[in-house]
Amino acid sequence: MLDVLGLDAEAESIYRRMLADPQAGVAALGRALCLTEDRVRTGLDRLSELALIQPSAREGIGFRAVGPETAMEVLLARQQAELAAQQLRVEASRAAAAQLIAECSAFRPTATDAASEQLNGPEMIRERLAELAGSVRQEVATFAPGGAHTEEDLRASRQPNAALLERGVQMRTVYLDSVRNHRPTLDHVTWLNLQGGQVRTVPELPIRMIIFDRQQAVLPIDTEDARAGAVVLRGAGTVAALCALFEGVWSGAIPVGDAPKCDENEMPPHELAVLKMLAQGHTDEAIAKRMGVSPRTARRFAANLMERLDARSRFEAGVHAVQDGWLPATR
Repeated sequence: MLDVLGLDAEAESIYRRMLADPQAGVAALGRALCLTEDRVRTGLDRLSELALIQPSAREGIGFRAVGPETAMEVLLARQQAELAAQQLRVEASRAAAAQLIAECSAFRPTATDAASEQLNGPEMIRERLAELAGSVRQEVATFAPGGAHTEEDLRASRQPNAALLERGVQMRTVYLDSVRNHRPTLDHVTWLNLQGGQVRTVPELPIRMIIFDRQQAVLPIDTEDARAGAVVLRGAGTVAALCALFEGVWSGAIPVGDAPKCDENEMPPHELAVLKMLAQGHTDEAIAKRMGVSPRTARRFAANLMERLDARSRFEAGVHAVQDGWLPATR
């Protein structure tokens, strides 16, 4: 019955027998359940691993079963921790998939084909983006990482954005939370929101990306330098995967008019994001880039969290965070 919570049938039968007969030792448990003493000890090891039995001071027994209410809490908490770890792996896989698509695009031939098109240099990128924006009919979905943007770039983007909105094109853009601390970028984001664009922010983003009408996606060839080149992807499967990545991030993002809120553990979103990246093994530089902050700020975030979690390594900090419930099972 409890195999869904990680407790196999034999260990469960031993646990139930211990509840029914608290005085039973290994031999008595074996006789009652028709099990060898070795199999009983194996089951007891599993129960001990799951913290469902504890040492007992009673002479000749040496262990006791915890109450069923406590046992269920322990099993459910363990399962939640496993789900949280799995969710981290899923989110890391989504981000890695998008980054891999972008990095592998650098090896595509420069000639266009049915599934892709390579753009070399900032001028070609600007021209192609303008063409795609001119032909878009329904929606533009954008990841805009990098933190604060230059005032020149912000001014240059206003007229094209306004033209899209006037045509009735839906615009959904995800910026980094760090733009809330940069007045020119925040002013632009607020303006875009007032014009009818939908703008949200998140603590970190996996990659720069623009998707047009869910049919074509533009990603940088070099994730370290978005101006070096880009690739336009049209493959249905690839674009569908990138759309799923966007929707996953969008659903957890905060509208620009709202302030980011702490979770149930009173942890701000930026700290939760750092925890996830620590658990995934990211460096200070990688964390800084994905959050749009300086490496020094990223190091301070990581050091503070490690101290709070009493962790000696970054991986250990991620493990402690899952075990202590700081990382929820879903986002």
